[in-house]
Amino acid sequence: MEKSNSTTDFILLGLFRHTRLHLFFFALVQAVAIASLLGNSLMALLIRQDPQLHMPMYFLLSQLSLMDLMLVSTTVPKMADGFLSGKTSISPAGCGMQIFVSLTLGGGESFLLAAMAYDRCVAVCHPLRYPTLMSRQLCLQMTMGSWFLGAADGLMQAAATLSFTYCGAHDIDHFFCEAPMLLRLACSDTSVFENVMYICCILMLLIPLSLILTSYSLILGAVLHMHSTEACKKAFATCSSHLAVVGLFYGPAIFIYMRPKSYRSADHDKVVSAFYTIFTPMLNPVIYSLRNNEVKEALKRWLGKQVTLKHQQT
Repeated sequence: MEKSNSTTDFILLGLFRHTRLHLFFFALVQAVAIASLLGNSLMALLIRQDPQLHMPMYFLLSQLSLMDLMLVSTTVPKMADGFLSGKTSISPAGCGMQIFVSLTLGGGESFLLAAMAYDRCVAVCHPLRYPTLMSRQLCLQMTMGSWFLGAADGLMQAAATLSFTYCGAHDIDHFFCEAPMLLRLACSDTSVFENVMYICCILMLLIPLSLILTSYSLILGAVLHMHSTEACKKAFATCSSHLAVVGLFYGPAIFIYMRPKSYRSADHDKVVSAFYTIFTPMLNPVIYSLRNNEVKEALKRWLGKQVTLKHQQT
């Protein structure tokens, strides 16, 4: 088999074909992506502008919104451009950047969700010691640690993936560059790297997930010992939102990165990838805003200020 030059562009085959049904799905995905960008931008704006949301819990939530914004911006524009203009090629550097950014955000979000679970655990189990146990300095350290660990994983996997020699037409049956899909085109043996990638997935997904489950086990024990019905409802409302986001994130991530190679299907991978890179970022702000009274009150205050400013200008 002829080996290709390492500088040859890759071809993204995309998620949709040019049929009426796929055109409808394409429009739906674009609408979801726009809603995701608007929702996460609004969430980050509210947390930044409203002093009552200047707490560790909402600072971590603003970082989650930032990660979701970047994830949608990394995958959707290239997919839309390829579908509308037919320019489906992507350079090795562009492909490596997509792998790096998507893995940085995925790994970072994994640890960020663990930090958010710890925050909720401290708030429910040790409310009087919350300012000490969840200090601003610790919050910043956990946030920076999430970004750093995600970036380290993304850089390692992007560099290793692009170091292989690729064969044939360089056609990637996906709508963005994702390491497991790219490895299918490699001419050389990738088994060692796949084992390393599998270990990285255990470290980046299962360890934070274990911390999250431990935190919520402690929360459940504390809630069951509460004598106030109102306190129980508030704890469950706050924690259920976070658990919903955890489920939406970890389910698809484990499906994509931790299945044996023999069980992989390109069509299934594309659908699941579309879910966690486009639909989940839209659902996150919806889940937190609908089930969080403080966010809803902050939104009302912000809208009230906008109406007042508009009246003053007229």
